[in-house]
Amino acid sequence: MNLADLAELATRRLPSPNGHASQYLRPLNNLGILRHHRPTSFEAAIYDPVVILILQGRKETVLGTDSYPMHVGECLLVSHDLPVIARVTKTPYTALIFDVELDTLRELYDALAEAPLPAAPARSLAVHRCDAELVDAFHRYLALAGRQTDAAVLAPLVSREIHYRLATAPFGGMLRDLIRRDSHASAVARAIAQLRRDFRSPVEIPGLARSVGMSASSFHKHFKAITASSPLQYRKGLQLLEARRLLRAGTLPVSAAAFEVGYESAAQFSRDYARKFGASPKHDIPQT
Repeated sequence: MNLADLAELATRRLPSPNGHASQYLRPLNNLGILRHHRPTSFEAAIYDPVVILILQGRKETVLGTDSYPMHVGECLLVSHDLPVIARVTKTPYTALIFDVELDTLRELYDALAEAPLPAAPARSLAVHRCDAELVDAFHRYLALAGRQTDAAVLAPLVSREIHYRLATAPFGGMLRDLIRRDSHASAVARAIAQLRRDFRSPVEIPGLARSVGMSASSFHKHFKAITASSPLQYRKGLQLLEARRLLRAGTLPVSAAAFEVGYESAAQFSRDYARKFGASPKHDIPQT
């Protein structure tokens, strides 16, 4: 199957737009379809390990100071939980979003250790043309949606194939590093998991580094190389994203949201919030 066939199959799965600017459907446990009918402004987010395949339209993702424009037929592969900003630049925009699962990758460790693999730079966020074999695997995977018995038996097999093709692709170097328990990529992933779990509490960087088996200086260097931010900046981003979620839900005032995510000063929270999102916290509270 080619990319046009996959795009048609994904579009058929989506309901009628009914005036909505965007649509999202999750037809299988680790596969989503996202469609935008209008371009979007930059939005800050944490991307979990994922691959995003553009079927229609264009998108731009920014990590640190690096921009990654994406066109039809290209995949964006994310190996770690990364703080990004992203926007849709051309519509209609349709994309497949496939969750990358570390446990599945680790099951492939022995096979990958023996396979001849491309010697390419290992990047935590990379964009590459999606080859025909990967497009075909995605098509077979999406085609299982709604077929309960087939999906129960075949979906784990096709999901495993997709993970294998991602890990052996030219842009899959970081995934290959990630499944090695003694790698810097693996250590940083474990530290990120701690930060995401405990972001409301103060973090002591030397202790965090020791907990993942690294010196403080090496930890800081490799953490920034992978996430494009320092550990403290990363934690602050988590706090602010969670605060924005709380404010948009309309359940807390600004000061309460600040303290809820671990800030000790509401004034400092407001300054950091405006710097990250370009507007004051009050701007994100729904108007009644």
